[in-house]
Amino acid sequence: MEFFNDVGDDPLKPTLFELVAQEQLRDLLQPALKYVLSVFAQSYPRYLLRIVNRHEEFYALLMFFVERHYLRTQGASFAENFYGLKRRRTPLFKTDRARAASGGVFAEEKLRDREIWRSLLFLVGLPYVRAKAQDYFEELGGGVQADIIEDSRQAPEDESWRGRLKRAYKAAYPWVNTSFEIWLLLYNVAYLFERTPYYRPWLAWVGVDLRRVSADDMRAARAGMPKPGAPPPKGVIAILKHVLKRSPRLFLDSLKVLLPTAIFFIKFLEWWYSPSSPARSLSTSPLGPVVPPPRLLPPHPQGIRVDVVEYGMCPLCRDTLSNATAFPSGYVFCYRCAHDYVEKHSRCPVTLVPARMWQLRKILV
Repeated sequence: MEFFNDVGDDPLKPTLFELVAQEQLRDLLQPALKYVLSVFAQSYPRYLLRIVNRHEEFYALLMFFVERHYLRTQGASFAENFYGLKRRRTPLFKTDRARAASGGVFAEEKLRDREIWRSLLFLVGLPYVRAKAQDYFEELGGGVQADIIEDSRQAPEDESWRGRLKRAYKAAYPWVNTSFEIWLLLYNVAYLFERTPYYRPWLAWVGVDLRRVSADDMRAARAGMPKPGAPPPKGVIAILKHVLKRSPRLFLDSLKVLLPTAIFFIKFLEWWYSPSSPARSLSTSPLGPVVPPPRLLPPHPQGIRVDVVEYGMCPLCRDTLSNATAFPSGYVFCYRCAHDYVEKHSRCPVTLVPARMWQLRKILV
């Protein structure tokens, strides 16, 4: 990244690599938070299960307060501030010469309420809408191949206007989503070759552009900090009021330090509990040795023979295994063959042991 720091006439203009990096950080926050909540929800389902089920709404509400705080105090989103970037109101004329002559940060560059609310619309609202659209597309069965669906029998199509709208949405969503991604890619390429000052198309409507944080910005932020000369509060109630008043701001400001620490801690736990970790070989399981898999039940004399069947072939249809499915007895057949046989005979075709439909297990290779 250092190689690109001084490329071009404007040293405060961020490179495309910095902008893409801060966007990737923002995109990784939601799945990371969902994973952590899912792990803790297994131990505390009474308190966290509803949050996990409505994770998109919870995350959007949480990021609304976080992004709003950083836009008001730092003039940047959380991820942009993490990478040393800021949002500047788009000037009507170039201010580089005036800045070089006078120095400091111009008051006209600071974000107003209009730029803050428009930024929140695209920092919080747009990702929420895209996440809900993707979830609804998957709920309608989008992106699922027909050969991995358990029951391939076609259900009667819903000819009502709701059913037609759902089918139209399922067909149009991939094209709309792909077109949107291509639109963003074109703006990235145009920004890379300095054809536009905005790496995202909506920044022109918001009225801001992204800049690196300069030494003048740091001095201005240091000058705006409260001076330590104020007398400390006296009394227990006054101290509690002071702590409660400052704790949300302190927590939001500390996210810049807590985030890399949490990422390091999660990656450390992921390495520690991975099967390839050296720490796993040094510790012995308190549950004893690994339980071996169960043995195959012996074939019944009246069942079908499997010793004459080649490996990878279904004993029922004598063809290559398709969508392999195992019986509780351990024998594997095609899913369609196993489904039809259990539906008619309710038993294993080899051992003749009773079997039910819910006992069939798909084998994912």
